Amino acid sequence: MRSDEELLKRANEGDTDAFEALYHRHRDRVYRLAWRFTNNQADALDVLQETFTYLLRKLPHLRLTASMTTFLYPVVKHLSLNLRRRRAGSAIGEDALLTIPDPAPAQTSRAELAAALTALPPDQREVVLMRFLDPSSYYTSVNED
Repeated sequence: MRSDEELLKRANEGDTDAFEALYHRHRDRVYRLAWRFTNNQADALDVLQETFTYLLRKLPHLRLTASMTTFLYPVVKHLSLNLRRRRAGSAIGEDALLTIPDPAPAQTSRAELAAALTALPPDQREVVLMRFLDPSSYYTSVNED
């Protein structure tokens, strides 16, 4: 399996298959993150499309200084929140970040998690969400030290 760095290098050289491989590798994560920010399936799909369109526009000069997931997180967040602002015509409610799709409705821990996240100040809540939505090597190495 080729690394993101190698695929990005090839995509920068015009290899559409390499870009497609990056898309397939990261699309589910981008969608889930966008869903958490937008709380709407159609909006999450729009953000997914906009995210990879943005990435495509950055070619052939895109250079990563961190992992692809670290690069994508602020892009998805920015696009999601802007979409929500446009749709709502006002500021984003904090509750949108706390709604997590429940694949197993019988679980009760989601409500407890949402309550715990609600109790955190916004900056701390952002760090917790980043840690579990984008467990990149940076966050992992900080915890291992």
